[in-house]
Amino acid sequence: MGALSALEETLENRWDALWAKVLDKDPVEVVDALRRECDDNAVVCGKDHVMVPNAYDVELADEVHDRLASHSTHVCQALTDALVRHAERKGYEFAGPLAVHVARCPEVPNGRYRVASRVMEHVSVDGFFDAAH
Repeated sequence: MGALSALEETLENRWDALWAKVLDKDPVEVVDALRRECDDNAVVCGKDHVMVPNAYDVELADEVHDRLASHSTHVCQALTDALVRHAERKGYEFAGPLAVHVARCPEVPNGRYRVASRVMEHVSVDGFFDAAH
């Protein structure tokens, strides 16, 4: 268990360094915004059953998005992992497969970000078969 914790800490430190270098911001700020968005949209559906949105958009100013473009897969995965850990701690269930998308948004002030969420409908296997025909 110690080796796994050390690996996780190393990965988090590399993620923090990348985020700070690219955005000149602490990644905790954006992760906290995602957590707040998740918490603010939690719906109690029954005893021990709390549902939260499964699609999150992090909108970045053009300049910031351009700097992140080469790392976008890693950034999205790191944000997704942080949101999964938050949901597990709170006992939340996502309304479907979780997706965190980082997008360019010219309306976001330079160097800032905006976070939004929604429930993205499930994609069924039948839908794939119907589209193939």
